[in-house]
Amino acid sequence: MFLDPLIRRNPKFVEAAMGLHRSGAIPANSYVLDLDAVERNARTFQAEAARHGLKTFAMTKQVGRHSGFCEAVMKGGIDRAVAVDMACAVACDRAGLKTGHLGHLVQVPVRETAFAAARIRPDFWTVFSDAKAREAAAAAALAGRQQELMARIQTEGDTFYRGHEGGFEAGEIVSVADRLDALDGARFAGITTFPALLFDQEGRKVAPTPNLKTLNRAAEALAAAGRADVEVNAPGTTSSVVLSALAEAGATQVEPGNGLHGTTPLHAVDDLPETPAVLYLSEVSHHHAGKAYCFGGGFYIDPVFPKYQVRALVSPEPTSDPAALFDVEVPDYSAIDYYAMIDATGSRKPASGDTAVFGFRGQAFTTRAMVVGVRGVSAGSPHVTTIENGFGDPVGWSGNFAP
Repeated sequence: MFLDPLIRRNPKFVEAAMGLHRSGAIPANSYVLDLDAVERNARTFQAEAARHGLKTFAMTKQVGRHSGFCEAVMKGGIDRAVAVDMACAVACDRAGLKTGHLGHLVQVPVRETAFAAARIRPDFWTVFSDAKAREAAAAAALAGRQQELMARIQTEGDTFYRGHEGGFEAGEIVSVADRLDALDGARFAGITTFPALLFDQEGRKVAPTPNLKTLNRAAEALAAAGRADVEVNAPGTTSSVVLSALAEAGATQVEPGNGLHGTTPLHAVDDLPETPAVLYLSEVSHHHAGKAYCFGGGFYIDPVFPKYQVRALVSPEPTSDPAALFDVEVPDYSAIDYYAMIDATGSRKPASGDTAVFGFRGQAFTTRAMVVGVRGVSAGSPHVTTIENGFGDPVGWSGNFAP
């Protein structure tokens, strides 16, 4: 779904990635990042966020918490990350991107709170319950600091992905704020939810969820109780074109992830200011029964979309020519994606070793793919920066072995 805009809007990146694979610099089963484009996207996003007075926290999980990605968003003017879990926080902090928001979507395990409070030192820490608030506050007190706590809120009728549920009852937010303020080592700072926005398939636009109104009502209740300067964190499907609507709805914090590499659902159907800056690269392995099997490991078809025909650009040479597109069958979610199957029944059959490029709204951290940073595409001198795993650790790729 994202391959067409990728080819159309960033063909030099596609060709550069294929060329680097042909030369042996990029392994099969890799998410490849155009770090120059990421930097430009971050600068575009941050300028719009600043215009609306919004704090920006970058989400890095979709691209495997790659250190080069962290560096690129910092160069683009975004100096804080949102850590979806502790692994995110550690990887971003190691790369120099400090944590602005921790604990949302994934709460901090109790045995890791001391490390989070003393070493990660997030600006904001989200809690779903009084028990998790007490843990965070105790860890902060032990570290000799006061932690700003965000309360995750919810009420009947709100939208959550299955497995994401949890939070304080929104109608009780004033008493929740009082309880968090009473904790030694903590202070109530604001409210959050997820998702505040979702892509509407039928309307082909981003629309608010009921959660955004829940945030708004809670903020009004807090204001009526005399609480000023309450932070309102409103993540979900965030690109620069939705920031004015979020600011108007009362948000003070936004958290772009896919928006920074041009792969929110809206990017698939409209040309937004952010340039597509990520692709998935593989290689043809072998043939069987009219199919050319290419290596897997990183296939992720986001279930936010209805089923669609996956396609790949397959060629022995760098190209962005749509004539090199092939239909592909990707294994079902229940299967391990050792391979995907490229249609080889046409007049041109992919050969073993050919490069295959896909466009996904990926989640590299959930796969076993490598993540590769590339700089110099815009200058015509593309080169690999680092090859890392989904935890942002450098990978000793076996293709670099010299006997």
